Amino acid sequence: MQSVINTVKGTALGVAGYLTPVLKESKFQETGVLTPEEFVAAGDHLVHHCPTWQWARGEEARARPYLPLDKQFLITRNVPCYRRCKQIEYCDDKEKVIEQDEDGGWVDTHHYDTAGSSTIEEKVCEMTLDAAEQGDSDAEAGTGAAGDDEDDEEGEAEDMENFQESGLLDEVDPSTALAPQRAARGPGGAGAAGGAGGAGADGDDIVHTRTYDLHITYDKYYQTPRLWLIGYDENHSLLSVAQMYEDVSQDHAKKTVTMESHPHLSGPSMASVHPCRHAEVMKKIIETVTESGGEMGVYSYLIVFLKFVQTVIPTIEYDFTQNFSIN
Repeated sequence: MQSVINTVKGTALGVAGYLTPVLKESKFQETGVLTPEEFVAAGDHLVHHCPTWQWARGEEARARPYLPLDKQFLITRNVPCYRRCKQIEYCDDKEKVIEQDEDGGWVDTHHYDTAGSSTIEEKVCEMTLDAAEQGDSDAEAGTGAAGDDEDDEEGEAEDMENFQESGLLDEVDPSTALAPQRAARGPGGAGAAGGAGGAGADGDDIVHTRTYDLHITYDKYYQTPRLWLIGYDENHSLLSVAQMYEDVSQDHAKKTVTMESHPHLSGPSMASVHPCRHAEVMKKIIETVTESGGEMGVYSYLIVFLKFVQTVIPTIEYDFTQNFSIN
């Protein structure tokens, strides 16, 4: 029954999106939404700082005229998922309600803050303030070059180089083909990787690694980014719908996350994180940053977006932006 309701809603929203005019004037600070131009700018920023993400063209027949032909959506491939959501221990004192509505709101059920008090908005605010303090320290030390613009560019390049050397970010070669080029994972190309519990000699305790391809599209109706996922098992075969829901927080499965048709690609349906609450969550984050004396630029939208969407898919390890500042 729920799938039928989701299908009807998806069809209705598809029609509404077609009839909705393209947003021309920026309303990012006021409402947390993006124009297509701002979406492209935020995407360029994400690709620059995290090369595991790249732009994709999609199918020509499905191209959106309000986006550049070569920047229709963002994609990252072969993202590991070592555990199922049911393997994560739920703790009441770590559950955070980010946005409340009649369906229960946007709940962060996998909150790993040991202090038990920091929300996503507070963490983003801390990132902003830390970035400002770091910028002041660099200026006092005289580490910059001649011009302000050159200072920013050289500082970003240095941060990226240090991050890559740390081994936390593995770059991937860009590819124009949308079909994933998959390689066996694990020692000796076995296609299995160790996880919680390790691997036993009899093979019963081996944790096989699922992988996901993640896409970020621009939703014209909600005027926000939208995340799409499609998963593969250790043999690189498509996961079933039921299997993909195993990797989604059960508070969001079949509600916030539903199976729908990709706007830029034909083929099997993909799991999608519904964007109806994205603008409100982002607006709340912007307000928190502003109240604390910081400022959040529109270019950092997708970096923050990936962080709060992580609460929906906590076991899919796609966020390599945690060491980057958003300001």
